[in-house]
Amino acid sequence: MKVISRKLFVAAVLFSSILINAQVTRELSSYDTHLRLQAGTSAPRMISLRTGAHESHNVAAEKLIASVRIAGKVVPVRWRFSDAESGSDKRGVTYVYDSQSPRLRLTWEWKVRASNGPLEHTIRIENMGEKELWIPLQDSFRFDLRIPSDRKLSAMYVEKGADTPSVVGTHDVAVPEGFSWEGRSSTYAHPRQGRLREIIPWFAVRDERAQAGWFVGIEFSGRTRLWLHRERESLKGEVGLNPDLGAFWSRLPARGTFETPTVFVGAFQGDFDAAGNVLRRWVKDVLGNRRTWQNESYPLTVNNSWGSGMQVDEALALKMIRDSAELGLEMFHMDAGWFRSVGDWYPDPKKFPNGLAPIADAAHKSGLKFGLWVDWAQAGLSTAPGALNARDPKVHDWLTTDLPPDWKPEEFKGQTIDIGDPAAHAWTQAEVERIVRDYHLDMLEHDGYLVAMGCIRKDHPHASPDFAKSSIHKDSGFYFFESANSTDVSYQAVRAYYETHSKLREEHPDLLLEVCNDGGRMVDFGSAAHADYFSITDTYDPLSNRRAFFDTSHVLPAAMLESYVEAWSTPRLENFLYMLRSGMMGWMSIMQDTTKWSAEQHAAAKEEFRLYKDRLRPLIRNADMYHVSERPDGVHWDGLEYFDANTGKGVLYAFHGSDVGETPHTFFMKGLQAGRNYKVMFHDKSSPDTTMAGEELLRKGLRLNLPIANSSELVFIEQVE
Repeated sequence: MKVISRKLFVAAVLFSSILINAQVTRELSSYDTHLRLQAGTSAPRMISLRTGAHESHNVAAEKLIASVRIAGKVVPVRWRFSDAESGSDKRGVTYVYDSQSPRLRLTWEWKVRASNGPLEHTIRIENMGEKELWIPLQDSFRFDLRIPSDRKLSAMYVEKGADTPSVVGTHDVAVPEGFSWEGRSSTYAHPRQGRLREIIPWFAVRDERAQAGWFVGIEFSGRTRLWLHRERESLKGEVGLNPDLGAFWSRLPARGTFETPTVFVGAFQGDFDAAGNVLRRWVKDVLGNRRTWQNESYPLTVNNSWGSGMQVDEALALKMIRDSAELGLEMFHMDAGWFRSVGDWYPDPKKFPNGLAPIADAAHKSGLKFGLWVDWAQAGLSTAPGALNARDPKVHDWLTTDLPPDWKPEEFKGQTIDIGDPAAHAWTQAEVERIVRDYHLDMLEHDGYLVAMGCIRKDHPHASPDFAKSSIHKDSGFYFFESANSTDVSYQAVRAYYETHSKLREEHPDLLLEVCNDGGRMVDFGSAAHADYFSITDTYDPLSNRRAFFDTSHVLPAAMLESYVEAWSTPRLENFLYMLRSGMMGWMSIMQDTTKWSAEQHAAAKEEFRLYKDRLRPLIRNADMYHVSERPDGVHWDGLEYFDANTGKGVLYAFHGSDVGETPHTFFMKGLQAGRNYKVMFHDKSSPDTTMAGEELLRKGLRLNLPIANSSELVFIEQVE
């Protein structure tokens, strides 16, 4: 009935306007989330957040910037609500505040972009005067909710799978009085010993008694921060740019506009899987590239050359293309190793004497798309025409930091340039356009540390560094600089990065864009809005793939989550299928030389890829998802369920870990209707097919028996009419 009621929900936005004591109050809703908003005389606030009968009241007004800096002097700002400039309609609410001296305008905006899911919030500050000024940090969203002290709350947040997933990954924690938590995200996500790992910039809070809750996330890839604190009957929070490393300042030129990272706020009823099913569908419908999602072949099945490392050449590429077509895969993805050197993004003439265009054409003739790895914001030492040479005085000014005289790039990693600088941005924009055009690309992957973390330059648009409070870190041959200006450097560079992707999509509407960024360092909602899929970890064994997928799939659509399947010990066919299926729950990329598979493995893989395209991909694209086990540990059983209530079809991915003594296991299904019957079909025939009542599958569970360690089963579920 829940699905039917959503279809019948026509009034996507509920809107009213009431003027009480000179304060304008409005209401804004999607099916799941209902907000009451108020414009105070000097600051606005969200009055309440509701889903169903569960409502949380907020007593904190938005904290607007109180001063700016003009010609080095701090000038106070006094905001006054402008009813004449404010407005609302069936899609959103806008409150406008003006400052007469200095002449500024602040727009506090909420939007509804889909009938279901969260609402978006942005703050814009416009310099209406003729003088440049500098603004301090403006949080995106601030709240102080009244929560009875006896209410039991829990919170969820999810780590990025950067480098390799940790042993925890998904955090489901109690929120008692005194609870204080801060989550951070950036484009680097360096896991450092003794420090908290970076998170996907999102968290959810659930009231255990009400069986309902709410969540907030940030649609930005730069340096951001989420803070949550509970004290007595107060649950406070701040969400926005990261204020750490020193006072934040950002240049606002005359007639210029500063925009806070957009946040979304949503509500849900049920458990955290219910929250994920609300959010994932919204990300798909609102942030995702509509043209990409309209393609029924998305997500693709891919063969990636990195199984042979940097050794890729014309002969290997053509061999992989032939075998990819034979296996029924849909894209050949050429990884690092094809170029002359870092920063010199032209084919190595020794490896590719005919260039890359003929490789792309060969892929197209075989019915495959052609994708390419490029680390396009990294400089090297090549002096060839068209190369990004770090010793070139022009390029040197684009670098985020100076390099020692003996510096050399690595095989596929150089030194990042600050693409927030207009000249550097113009070069990279032209370069990626050339690469896409000349090499006949269907997909462009970016890797490495593409977006600047900090910068020592004083002539770039970002704030100047504070060398008294700065540090330089080294990651192999790469140097990165941190200072008080790091958040503003990141802010400017990320906006330039988004502009590059937007222009690529405008010029090449069918081009796919992958965010790798050293494997899972830029998995966030800003990337989801400007690319088509991400690499979710830089470790590719079956356990790491399942762990990273378990974590990331709580908040992002499965179709956008790429797992690379590397070569792994598979003495039995069951182990081979276990390896493949650990990487085929979302976007699947094979990262090994498939021509080395045995005839039995080759035939089995061909059948798995056909199964993926015919039966699994429609569920990955459209179904709700349920985490029906504990997070994978590689020893015990784990599983993931998809079920599409609209079609009555679903699948259980079941994995038996290394513990040979733990043969049988029971999975408790979710999302089914207790009063309906379901046909249960075991793809590998580990048990006979049967028909079971929804009540039994939900309450007593589905029992599986796999006697072989590191094996798997796909159990298809279909509602019986």
